[in-house]
Amino acid sequence: METGKVAVERVGGKSTVTRCFSKYPLKFIIPRKVGSSQTDAVWIYSLTYGGGIVSALAFNAGEQGLIPGTQLAFHLFGEIDCAVPLVTLPPVPGLVHCPLILGDSISCDLTIGDGCTTVLTTQASTKVYKSVQSKCSEQVLEARIGSNSLLVVIPDPVTCFSTAKYSQKQVFKVASDSSLLVVDWITSGRHESGEKWDFELYKSTNQIFLEGDQPLFLDSILLEQGSITTIGERMQDYQVLAMVILLGPKLQHVQNQVQQYVKNMMSEQLHMPSTALGRYGKTNADHCFTKPAFIASCSVFGPKGVGLVVRIAAMTTESVYKFLQHQLISLEPLLGVAPYHQ
Repeated sequence: METGKVAVERVGGKSTVTRCFSKYPLKFIIPRKVGSSQTDAVWIYSLTYGGGIVSALAFNAGEQGLIPGTQLAFHLFGEIDCAVPLVTLPPVPGLVHCPLILGDSISCDLTIGDGCTTVLTTQASTKVYKSVQSKCSEQVLEARIGSNSLLVVIPDPVTCFSTAKYSQKQVFKVASDSSLLVVDWITSGRHESGEKWDFELYKSTNQIFLEGDQPLFLDSILLEQGSITTIGERMQDYQVLAMVILLGPKLQHVQNQVQQYVKNMMSEQLHMPSTALGRYGKTNADHCFTKPAFIASCSVFGPKGVGLVVRIAAMTTESVYKFLQHQLISLEPLLGVAPYHQ
């Protein structure tokens, strides 16, 4: 059963949430209105209790065993600063000194009816806490997007703590005239705690299927600590990886703009002296070019290049936020508020 389920349909000429369900550890917040009253867009904020995703929770009953119906608080392994709601255990006769292990597995189902506009976002970065007993936390999103509809998935980045293991999968089923924007990105970790690419595993899969289950876009990224080289050694100075997927007629103008911007930016960085690199360039102490602080590439996909994927590697999270703000600002009339400007 899903952890969360949301349906958006056109009611009275407006995009309207007609069904919303969530259970621990997932919660949805749906504001009545975001932006101008003339804007027809539903905004959905996805949250997790405690502000992050946990690989496992544990409780040990002690030598006296479990007391039937007792309300217990779970304690998190490792360094963690989130509160977990109390859980009432059912009667378990004869159970003694039993550790209870639970892990976060979040599954969300999203249905966007014909002619609707929906934004799925977060209030802060998704934190993935330390792995316990090598357990992997996971999130799955399945979304169906109706004809002439727009779904915008614009979360803040995932931040994995040291030793964390995390896997996410997003599956989108679209009509031939659906529009879809997906931002999928990860930072290197908690810099203030000295963590940079210290997690054990991160896997993110994105799949788009055209009506009739025809594969349109299949992509997977895997970052895993190796026996020869660590993730940090492979990533070097880069602290953020991001991918932006743009698909459909309502986003064609954004696709064209992003392609031209990335082409111009990378041409300057790769072919001009360091003095012309601007804010995205990086120089050493002798003012010689070392490597770009921000790298981006664009690739089209689908029949007649109907979709565009932008891949980014950057040395700072702030530079990616600025890129997204600048490139997606033209969506404000459609969404009520420009992405990442809140």
